[in-house]
Amino acid sequence: MRVLDFPSTERSREIAEKYGYDEFIVRRWLRLFGDEALKTIRAFERGIPKYIRVNTIKIDEDKLIARMERRRFELRRTEVPYCFEVKEEPYSVGATPEFLMGYYYVMDKSSCIPPLALDPKPGEVVVDLAASPGGKTTFLSMLMENKGVVIAVEPQRERLQPLIDNIHRMGAMNVAILNIDGREFKKLGIRPDRILLDAPCTGEGIIHKDPTRKTDRGEKDIAFCSSLQRELILAAYDCLRAGGVMVYSTCSLTPEENEMVVDFLLEKRKAEVEEIEYGERALTIHELNLKHPNEIKKARRLYPHLHRCSGFFVVRIRKPQR
Repeated sequence: MRVLDFPSTERSREIAEKYGYDEFIVRRWLRLFGDEALKTIRAFERGIPKYIRVNTIKIDEDKLIARMERRRFELRRTEVPYCFEVKEEPYSVGATPEFLMGYYYVMDKSSCIPPLALDPKPGEVVVDLAASPGGKTTFLSMLMENKGVVIAVEPQRERLQPLIDNIHRMGAMNVAILNIDGREFKKLGIRPDRILLDAPCTGEGIIHKDPTRKTDRGEKDIAFCSSLQRELILAAYDCLRAGGVMVYSTCSLTPEENEMVVDFLLEKRKAEVEEIEYGERALTIHELNLKHPNEIKKARRLYPHLHRCSGFFVVRIRKPQR
């Protein structure tokens, strides 16, 4: 597949050197995002706020806030349902009795959006196709009021235990775990109502958490991830029942892993892209050579400098009724 690259400039060299990036990333961002690229880089340098997601399976929001205030934590409600910014943290928010009892999950605001966009209902069959460590899986269970079935698919055996631990901690009683490759799920013959595919990616959107990604993700990594994502999105779509809904998301900023993957799906299948509430419109610039730009622009991006969260891409896709 084609990986975008652009000529080096004096500006890209200067920014890369100043902030410790591989210039390959910087020159791409400048061409794709313009002046917003430097704002993104500076936001990563400043750092992103910490967030928690309330687990209403176990506690009401107001009761959790009151308990946390007694421990001198200050929480601020965000525009995203169930998501609170940790404004004051006298000690680690991951070390409270409330955390250990599963009253909340420490997860970025951007990560709360894919489950909300999927909008699962009680009684449905829902699949999380890349589940570990379980933040989105347990959110799906919560939104379904612990009714129906969430099938948590995780291909890597070493990642199963954190998933199991978080499912137990959060009280998600309607979750079944499968240790298989998501591309093989269709062989089981299950036709889910909804599928969440938070795909493996290069992780450009979480540089604030892992600064090594400034330099250790190159053209080969993008090509590898994009190829895997195309296989996964086709496999996921083919599993859906007619009329079913899929949400595809990544914590990457690269269009090869986002807009171009969705465009690939639209070329291969008669899928419909639906509007979602959060974020900025996806990229449809001519360099991407998209075949379905009017559909792609319904997808959403989240940027650290605009939304005070990790960089993220989210799209909601429906399989038409036959």
